[in-house]
Amino acid sequence: MPTYELALMIRAMPKQELKSTLKRISLVIFDRGGIIRNIENLGLRPMPYKTSAHGVVHREANYFMFKLDTGTQTVADLKEEYSRDVDIIRQRVFKLQDNNNHNCALEEELLPPAYRKEVQKMIEVGKTQVNRFTHKFKYNSGLDYYPFQK
Repeated sequence: MPTYELALMIRAMPKQELKSTLKRISLVIFDRGGIIRNIENLGLRPMPYKTSAHGVVHREANYFMFKLDTGTQTVADLKEEYSRDVDIIRQRVFKLQDNNNHNCALEEELLPPAYRKEVQKMIEVGKTQVNRFTHKFKYNSGLDYYPFQK
């Protein structure tokens, strides 16, 4: 199952109602065979602009991020279910990319810095660049004297 991130804006409400709303949101995911990996509370914040949802104008909302694993067909069902929920102002679902290309580089990391490839590349680049902070006077500047009193 692919991993998705569900961003929710829930209307401002007391903690007990918020708890029951989050429980209801989670049960919808579980009923459709999804797995919740993480729930992140971003807090009660003022909205960037006033938003009308279900006939009510909202100026602040509780922001939540759900990280969940579910089927691709289930995402459409979740969006449809959450669009009818009066407590949810906005919802967005994003698919997360799978990064399974984890190469172990422990042996290279345990080497002393002088023997690591990245450090050797940095040293080579440093040798080719001109140090712009040390300026030397050129005596062939057209003046027969050094103007800054050597």
